Amino acid sequence: MLIDRFLDKLWLEKGLSKNTLDAYKSDLKWLQGYLDKKNKTIIDADEVCLSEALAARAKGTASRTRARWLSSIKQFYGWALRELLIDIDPAAQLDAVKLSKPLPHALSEKQIIALLEQTDRDSDIAIRDKAMLELCYASGLRVSELVSLDMSQIDSHRGLVQVIGKGNKERMIPMGEPARLAVVAYLHQTRPVFVENCKQPRHSDNVFLNRRGTKMSRQAFWYRIKYYTQAAGIAENVTPHSLRHAFATHLLNHGADLRSLQLLLGHSDLSTTQIYTAVAKERLKQLHASHHPRG
Repeated sequence: MLIDRFLDKLWLEKGLSKNTLDAYKSDLKWLQGYLDKKNKTIIDADEVCLSEALAARAKGTASRTRARWLSSIKQFYGWALRELLIDIDPAAQLDAVKLSKPLPHALSEKQIIALLEQTDRDSDIAIRDKAMLELCYASGLRVSELVSLDMSQIDSHRGLVQVIGKGNKERMIPMGEPARLAVVAYLHQTRPVFVENCKQPRHSDNVFLNRRGTKMSRQAFWYRIKYYTQAAGIAENVTPHSLRHAFATHLLNHGADLRSLQLLLGHSDLSTTQIYTAVAKERLKQLHASHHPRG
């Protein structure tokens, strides 16, 4: 009855799906069954009992599943404490399950070159796409940052781009000469054509526009990447974020330090950037295995 009362409250407050509620119910029913064998009710359980229960169920189980079990238990006892059913929350001090983050996959430098070469065409669309791809890879921009750039953020003379990232934090990033030249070509040749096509009284100040003269969307850029990926014969799933991963990994492979990379990526916490050291090490292992006589 207590479990059902808790689930009803959870449904009313958070509107969780039936599948999620069923998972919570299954977790708590299992816990109740485990405690029954210990001659305890779910309300009588202490921290030691809960720790033992989690440990007993955890063998051979994925970390994400264990994290959900812990979430079910913590939410239940948090509710029981608020309802004055218990005096002390026995789950409050239970250690969180550490979830392993999958390493981001980075395209090789050869794959990046093959991708960028697909935009070496004279059409207005290709000129725009080349500028977007070159800038995204050269500066490590998030796709949201790329499509939101306005004209005031581009300094094509000095080769700098001012980026407003998460939390409205600003950073200045060099774009490199190939990207600078591609952006200049787009701004001088193609963007004015797109602006002329705009039927609205005032055109957008966004840097990257579609052929109708309106802001380029994230989805549209994603489709353009898919197009060039297929043209380059790259079988992997390439997204705008793949270019950001490649930017970070290739910089590390060529000797960049983590602190500089953190500033370029706009990460507020260095620990977020550190995942790329594992990516770079993995890449070095692959190179060693492929090219060393004893690899």
